[in-house]
Amino acid sequence: MKLRKRLHNELVDLKGNIRVYCRVRPFISEDGVGVSSQTPTIAFDHSDDSVLNVTNKGTVKHFEMEKVFQPTSTQDEVYSEVQELVVSCLDGYNICIFAYGQTGSGKTFTMEGPADNPGINQRALRHLFQSIEERSRDWVYSVTVNVLEIYNEAIRDLLSSEQTQKLEMKLGADGLNHVRGLTDFEVDNIDHVNELFAFGKKNRATAVTSMNEHSSRSHAILRVTVSGTHNASGTTITGKLNLVDLAGSERVNKSGSEGLRMKEAQNINKSLSSLGDVIHALKNKHGHVPYRNSKLTFLLQDSLGGDSKTLMVVQVSPALKNVGETLCSLNFAQRVRMVELGQASKKIETADQNPTTPNKTKRNATPRR
Repeated sequence: MKLRKRLHNELVDLKGNIRVYCRVRPFISEDGVGVSSQTPTIAFDHSDDSVLNVTNKGTVKHFEMEKVFQPTSTQDEVYSEVQELVVSCLDGYNICIFAYGQTGSGKTFTMEGPADNPGINQRALRHLFQSIEERSRDWVYSVTVNVLEIYNEAIRDLLSSEQTQKLEMKLGADGLNHVRGLTDFEVDNIDHVNELFAFGKKNRATAVTSMNEHSSRSHAILRVTVSGTHNASGTTITGKLNLVDLAGSERVNKSGSEGLRMKEAQNINKSLSSLGDVIHALKNKHGHVPYRNSKLTFLLQDSLGGDSKTLMVVQVSPALKNVGETLCSLNFAQRVRMVELGQASKKIETADQNPTTPNKTKRNATPRR
């Protein structure tokens, strides 16, 4: 199994396939009284941690991912599988990690996590600063972050006190999409980052639905840009890390959404449907890929259609009442796994080059209140 996985990972790197991990959350109160005593709908292969089977109405469907995390898996175990991908942004690669799944499947727990048991976001930033310290003898790095959300097809800067400001995406001189008016905060340690996280979390759109007590009503994106200069040669590298907590897919009649919640759910489902259309076009190598059909896919264009290293964590519920959504999420994950982006390349500039970078507004790590 280890040899097969090593060879598979090498092939994934060569083809640039999107890596797909699956995490099955434990039973929770929203699953219903006594649900944990029911027969599980998901079975694991104890000799192969990349396989799971889902039973629905007597039919068993087989799924294979790069890695499957069981309900007992810890945050540390999850991060240990993605840490090499995260640190490669220090070498000039663009990285995108995003969580996908139905409302209440554990996406925000995996990406953010509580203060005493942090998820990928916190661990990734802490790891980056540790790695920067280890390389400080040869390299000088600067790290900037911004946090935004896509709510009802509008982009909101979560680190700005001016939440009414309308932000738009434009194609920059470097051929990449940029959000005009989005502020980059320069940070130099994890404490600065945590201050920004706390401020941004207060601004994120959440609500109570029948499927989740604190349902995220928007797609949240943490964007980290790392620029490094080699002391001896003057060579510079630029790497980017996008950490994305997608809003949960849901059936409106099941989540009990009404009024504003209904509008939010419709926009969430529309953007996730657009993501599915993009994945379908990429998988089948269509000449036209509909990135512009939603703000989400337009913003992720660099990660889904460029030369980035991309990983998706598909989150699923073990509850019988959610087996339909579980199958939908896993079927989508199987399609994502087949997408070939091409081999990622480093962003390196030698000392005799004159790089051009888009205009940015940089501030210190204290957000305005």
